[in-house]
Amino acid sequence: MNRKEEVLQDVVIKFAGDSGDGMQLTGSQFTNSTALLGIDLATFPDFPAEIRAPQGTLPGVSGYQLRFSSDKIFTPGDECDVLVAMNAAALKANLKSLKKGGKILVNTEGFDSKNLRLANYPEGVNPLEDNSLGSYQVIRMDVTKMTREALKEITLGTKEKDRAKNMFVLGFLYWMYNRDMDYTIKFLKEKFGRKPEILESNIKALQAGYHFGDTTETSTTTYRVEKAKMEPGVYRSIMGNQALAYGLIAASQKSGLPIFLGSYPITPASDILHELSRYKSFGIRTFQAEDEIAGIASAIGASYGGSLGVTTTSGPGMALKAEAMGLAVMLEIPLLICDIQRGGPSTGLPTKTEQSDLLQAYYGRNGECPMPIISASTPSDCFDAVYEAVRIAVQHMTPVILLSDGYIANGAEPWKFPKAADLPPIEVKFKKELGEGEDKFQPYLRDEKWVRPWAIPGTPGLEHRIGGLEKQNVTGNVSYDPDNHQLMVKIRQEKVDKIAEYIPLQTIDSGPEKGKLLVLGWGSTYGSIKSAVIELQHEGYSVSHAHLRYLRPFPANLGEILHNFEHILIPEINNGQLIRIIRDQYFVDAKGYNKIMGSPITKTELVLKLKEVLGSGNGIAGSKPDIRE
Repeated sequence: MNRKEEVLQDVVIKFAGDSGDGMQLTGSQFTNSTALLGIDLATFPDFPAEIRAPQGTLPGVSGYQLRFSSDKIFTPGDECDVLVAMNAAALKANLKSLKKGGKILVNTEGFDSKNLRLANYPEGVNPLEDNSLGSYQVIRMDVTKMTREALKEITLGTKEKDRAKNMFVLGFLYWMYNRDMDYTIKFLKEKFGRKPEILESNIKALQAGYHFGDTTETSTTTYRVEKAKMEPGVYRSIMGNQALAYGLIAASQKSGLPIFLGSYPITPASDILHELSRYKSFGIRTFQAEDEIAGIASAIGASYGGSLGVTTTSGPGMALKAEAMGLAVMLEIPLLICDIQRGGPSTGLPTKTEQSDLLQAYYGRNGECPMPIISASTPSDCFDAVYEAVRIAVQHMTPVILLSDGYIANGAEPWKFPKAADLPPIEVKFKKELGEGEDKFQPYLRDEKWVRPWAIPGTPGLEHRIGGLEKQNVTGNVSYDPDNHQLMVKIRQEKVDKIAEYIPLQTIDSGPEKGKLLVLGWGSTYGSIKSAVIELQHEGYSVSHAHLRYLRPFPANLGEILHNFEHILIPEINNGQLIRIIRDQYFVDAKGYNKIMGSPITKTELVLKLKEVLGSGNGIAGSKPDIRE
């Protein structure tokens, strides 16, 4: 049989099946084997909210999208080159995202009359038989039958054997894209080492899928993607929540503060609790509280006692934590609140991404309650963002909100290991005794940053009272005096505003420093904005990109940058939140581009919007010529 190998520059694969078909595991294994080859990648897991949605139905489809390339990439791709569809529902839910001429790898057993009915296909309609897939390359495989045949000598039940179907598919794709099976076999041995029959079934299914590709005439071409040109260093594939956990550990080591995580499980933040619980040897303490309020209250207690208190949550939990956040603001102690955003309001879309908590982070507490806000932009950026959030919290004695989202938290990309020596120091100063000339401890006496001293309870001579009632300036005694209250409100705001003097100035990510159009972004829109802007720059358009990490306070020079451009576009995965704040603070006529579908903004749709803005000058289609340099 004649085989040929084709070299590709860029590939996007979408794995899709029932939530019990192991598509997330399949995708993550293919991702890790790709990362080991030094190929750049980006992923986008997409799974149902229900733990076990009805099998065979559209709501029960679980997907995992992976893009890998020999070039530097910033998104998991807009359209797929290959769709793996384990049943009819998986095909129906994802066909719209497949490129014309793309490949569909289907498990034919998943297209029987029952599966077609559950996927809401009309009676008698089967997409594998009615020529509706004529514009695609369809690779038909009875994965279920072949998996059972490969495992016929193993004394497991049919149901248990069928669970290895994903390994058969993975083996076939390893063959198709010239991958080695060794990494996955090692993973399976670690995972199922104490369950020999399950281990054997998975390894045999993996090998059977690989050998099927090698011997069948179903596909006569294999593909190879070359190693990407990346900065030298040690890399690993990392997900956003993992990077966030590692950033907390690094900050703990650099600051000398033990981490205490008080949290209540909530999608998509729970993985941070799971990950940190594995690192007790680094002095990490994790507490799964009975509810969101107990989680943050315990973290406040830990910070008061001299640890770094952290709590993790998503939008619904932020609402429950609001009163306790106000207490932390009143106490002026370091605390980190990590909000991994998801679709809302209320319970909303638990497994779908959204950037809809920014206004909540700004204003979602009673009274005048200002808090610094930091945003992560990519999975690996979570490490640096949370490290910086810790620095601000402990050096400015304030609770800090870190914003991530489901897209970042569950996505993966290559991450270059930082060296400990290259991480900036996080200096922590505890007040241990009365200073020269002090005859009594003044807990709210401030330094040039408007920061009060951090005194651990039990330190002789530094006894002081805490609580949520208004503080008298300097002494910290309870005060109901109206003039004092106004003064304290102004001081707490000024303390947050002054942080702008201790953070980097805003930079332009790409494009000219001034010109026709600035695309201003924050959070997980980074990849799509960067990709779209670079594409237009290559076409000769005058367009620049700036991305915000510091959302409160903004960098000191942001206003100057904004006024250097004729037009400003702010893409957001919400109904327009940053744009309201920018318009309010800088009096610029920014335009918004908003997507609220539980999925990221794609490069393609953003390119169209940018061309519309550049073509009309105001974001409304018109007859004006393109604005080019």
